[in-house]
Amino acid sequence: MTASAQRGRVLIIAGSDSGGGAGIQADIKTVTALGGYAATAITALTAQNTRGVFGVHDVPADFIVQQIDLVLDDIGADVVKTGMLSKPEAIEAIARALEQRSPRLPLVVDPVMVAKGGHKLLDDAAHAALLGRLIPMAWLVTPNLPEAEALTGLAVNDVDGMIAAGQVLMARGSKAVLVKGGHLVGPRLVDVLITADGVETFEQERIDTTSTHGTGCTLASAIATGLAQDLPVKEAVARARRYVRQAILSAPGFGHGHGPLNHGHTVRPFGATG
Repeated sequence: MTASAQRGRVLIIAGSDSGGGAGIQADIKTVTALGGYAATAITALTAQNTRGVFGVHDVPADFIVQQIDLVLDDIGADVVKTGMLSKPEAIEAIARALEQRSPRLPLVVDPVMVAKGGHKLLDDAAHAALLGRLIPMAWLVTPNLPEAEALTGLAVNDVDGMIAAGQVLMARGSKAVLVKGGHLVGPRLVDVLITADGVETFEQERIDTTSTHGTGCTLASAIATGLAQDLPVKEAVARARRYVRQAILSAPGFGHGHGPLNHGHTVRPFGATG
């Protein structure tokens, strides 16, 4: 891909994954595969692999903001995507920086709370800051079912519950919510997109695999890339889901736990979702 072929600048504010399957590493691979340009502000370093997270080193809030400022000053961004944000002071600093620098810039919030292996990535104070500061600024929030329950206090165990949770998060200020149904039981996987225009469901056959590490990060970054390339949110979600599905189906099979996806797989970089 030539430099001139790249379209859509995505500033990713998230943590690093030493195993390369999730976090900043997955985000950069995803944006690049879909024809966009990825810039980053790293919020934390993690020591992890496919078996779990074994250590977290948080980046000071002022240094996170310095990364954001320098990227926006020089390269700019069309969309901002947030991932792992483990400390309330970091969330507050990021929210303030975005309000001051780019209040109209679309923001995709992936509310990363627990790693695939079960390690808690968000403390209670950070949870409150995420809910009170970033979600009201979001164009799109992408919780899975446990995250939707934690953010809304609702029991979410079916499509109706997903819709209700999405509506609660929209009432808190987000322009749209994609509730991911991977934790539902059954042979079909259902995700639900709630916007001001109504409810859209996306359904497909569930894939029986352990190659699922970083699926949330990947999906959110793929959607952010679509938005940066001027796709409407429904089309951005549809293309992102197609990309993630193919990346799972062609996963390399690395590791002994929840393995990574094949981020090198791509779909049409921009335009139609087919």
